[in-house]
Amino acid sequence: SKMDLDAKIGQMTELAIDVLGETINGEFQLDEAKLHKAIAEYKVGSFLNAPGPVAQSPEKWNEIIGRIQELSMAEIGIPCIYGLDQNHGTTYTLGGTLFPQNINMGAAFNPNLTYEAARVTAYETRASNCPWTYSPTVDMARDPRWGRGQETYGEDPYLTSQMGIAVVKGLQGPENEKYRKLLACAKHYAVHSGPEWSRHTANLNNVSPRDLWETYLPAFKALVQKADVREVMCAYQRLDDDPCCGNTRLLQQILRDEWGFKYLVVSDCGAIADFWTSHKSSSDAVHAAVKGTMAGTDVECGYGYAYQKLPEAVSRGLITEEEVDKHVLRLMEGRFELGEMDDPSLVNWTKIPMSVVNCKAHKDLSLNMSRQTMT
Repeated sequence: SKMDLDAKIGQMTELAIDVLGETINGEFQLDEAKLHKAIAEYKVGSFLNAPGPVAQSPEKWNEIIGRIQELSMAEIGIPCIYGLDQNHGTTYTLGGTLFPQNINMGAAFNPNLTYEAARVTAYETRASNCPWTYSPTVDMARDPRWGRGQETYGEDPYLTSQMGIAVVKGLQGPENEKYRKLLACAKHYAVHSGPEWSRHTANLNNVSPRDLWETYLPAFKALVQKADVREVMCAYQRLDDDPCCGNTRLLQQILRDEWGFKYLVVSDCGAIADFWTSHKSSSDAVHAAVKGTMAGTDVECGYGYAYQKLPEAVSRGLITEEEVDKHVLRLMEGRFELGEMDDPSLVNWTKIPMSVVNCKAHKDLSLNMSRQTMT
């Protein structure tokens, strides 16, 4: 490998786009000095979401992501990857096709139509020059205090599994294609939004084995084994005293060893920082970074930037560079699957015109889905 340790750690770091500039009159303006610092100095490998959050036009997304990619190739020689939370349609693309919230699509219980909605979302997201999304949400919506129940498909494991499978297949595209349309993401793993109400401080140590295996885990298992989802996002809270993003039982024993998952795990944004700031399960950022990496979290998203301490952890003998390499390899494999490492002219998904965004056929599909949610 030509990457040094700092470059490898940069690839394992994902930042919100807000750190790269400011929004003026609803339109995001990149700050070249901040962008250069993030990419040339810190070697950051991925960015996410809309600034503010304020949706940007397809033209603006192509401009923003195109500039990020251009600098990444010049400074690192590896394309940066960009992700958007497109949870019920092309939500962060201005003028994009929107579908009913997932809780409504769950009420329709029409996996075929849900697949079509996801397929449309993928086309419009790719037209916005973005190959990565953080969807579907396959948590069980049990506690309204969680505040994001509308992102889920309800509280039934079977229903959620079927809808989740449809979404992943629609977003990622046919498996017989050389390249994935998008990388889909099963979130938030695991036992999130059920008995958990405080996100950053909750410790769930009274979840029965039956509830764990029959309620909270089936949808994730289904998306891994029946839809071949390419990414899993680990949750904020603790499960049996261990933060989910540092939980070896969840991320290694169950997800990888038992279910056979072999792709990316990304933290919810700021979840690694929670290890030492709110959960107090790690003494500082260095030990939090080691815990997250060793448990199996490949990418640290958001604030706190604990993974920037991994070079110090390596120098102190707390983790080996070979361990870091395992995570970077999975990141590179994901880029190859998207066609990010090849000439864009070879990747059909890069040729989707911006004119597909909110076209009549997509509007008609959204209207049909809306009618079917009225139960």
